[in-house]
Amino acid sequence: MENIIIAIITVCTLCSIISLFLLINSYKNNKSILKTLTLQYNLIVKIQNVLKNKSSVNETADKAEIIYQDLLQDLIPIMAAIDIMPRTTSEHPLWRALGGIMDEYAKNPFTLEKLRRAIKLDSNIAHNVSHYLNRANMFLQHMSATDTDGILSTTFTDGLLGQSLTFFAQAQALASTDK
Repeated sequence: MENIIIAIITVCTLCSIISLFLLINSYKNNKSILKTLTLQYNLIVKIQNVLKNKSSVNETADKAEIIYQDLLQDLIPIMAAIDIMPRTTSEHPLWRALGGIMDEYAKNPFTLEKLRRAIKLDSNIAHNVSHYLNRANMFLQHMSATDTDGILSTTFTDGLLGQSLTFFAQAQALASTDK
């Protein structure tokens, strides 16, 4: 009888040790599962943010394209009036047009005088220059407000858009002072 009691106590002890071992393993597995789920949740949040940013970038690109086309519509009659052709590159038509204007001005400073005369003599050209200046300034202000690190807005300001704003503003100022 003593052997049976010892055997029962031994079996109960073994069962308790095995249960404790299984409980510890279960805890470790649950902890591992919780860690994996947390990592997956964080990854899902990152993916969601990337998709939101991509959607935002696509929306911004669509809006920028509308603005580019609007600016280009103002440049076409101006370029025709001062007899300038766009660059022959694979850039966006707006940048080709602005590049053509700024390239011609770099080669021939008389281009500023031609634009001044066109503004002074043709009210449509004056309107196009004024509209271009307003829209381009609004675009640059929007870029400055939304560009958190300032790299993109500085690129636009220091690039062809900023140079063309200076060029057109000078021509407009010269046309208005020479009455």
